[in-house]
Amino acid sequence: MAIIIDENTRVVVQGITGHQGRFHTRQMLDYGTQVVAGVSPGKAGEAVHGVPVYDTVAEAVAEQGANASITFVPAPFVKDAAFEAIESGIQVLVLIPEHIPVLDAMEIMAQARERQVTVVGPNSFGIISPGKSKMGIMPNSIYAPGPVGVAARSGTLSYEVVAGLTHAGLGQSTVVGMGGDRVVGLTFIDLLKRFEEDPATESVVLVGEIGGTAEEEAAEYIKGMSKPVVAYLAGQSAPPGKRMGHAGAIVERGKGTFASKVAALRAAGARVAELPWQVAELALLSL
Repeated sequence: MAIIIDENTRVVVQGITGHQGRFHTRQMLDYGTQVVAGVSPGKAGEAVHGVPVYDTVAEAVAEQGANASITFVPAPFVKDAAFEAIESGIQVLVLIPEHIPVLDAMEIMAQARERQVTVVGPNSFGIISPGKSKMGIMPNSIYAPGPVGVAARSGTLSYEVVAGLTHAGLGQSTVVGMGGDRVVGLTFIDLLKRFEEDPATESVVLVGEIGGTAEEEAAEYIKGMSKPVVAYLAGQSAPPGKRMGHAGAIVERGKGTFASKVAALRAAGARVAELPWQVAELALLSL
């Protein structure tokens, strides 16, 4: 098994005729993802890498049975694209673009909650269930099927951690990029719950960072988990008061610091790596 997406997921690409849409559609097809349709208003009847293009998501759902969407449209248009996908019956929505207005993101999440749609992102590298399906922009070659679930706030750091896991012989059940914005669809707790219930996942890796309280909140849930958790947190050397990293990485009134997150995770029983390449060693010890 895997969480959220698998080999039966039927994907529509919103913005498929743009440069990024075309490139990553090719990459997803090469990985084996069932990309069954694309959407670009006014370009119905065209095809991209053999994938038929429609004017609307509703048409893609009706004619190709699409049940998941990945969006490559510019940030100012993401809200309309997300609403269209949700109202068309899409159940999984992956939002790649960054710089989506906060109010737009809040409205998307409210609409998704009402329709019980899972949102990955925005400002996300996507989601991959190795050997089954990929919806995102991550490199194909570093992933392998296996027992480790990965939930990450950082794209490039998760690539480094996953490459280390694969090199150590630890494949992944599902890897999820939560997104780096202040308002995102899935939290660490949402993903920990799903990995805890997934029989194919034997341990979980969290890739977090300074700012916000997501890691401290996750620590409270980890206390009750039956599966081991390994964490790596970025930002140990970040100078106080300096703007850097993701929009969601904001330290406020002393909360969300590197030290507070490490302390909370260790108190909950998680193993915390000091460097990215130590994650694989700790994951092996935890199994």
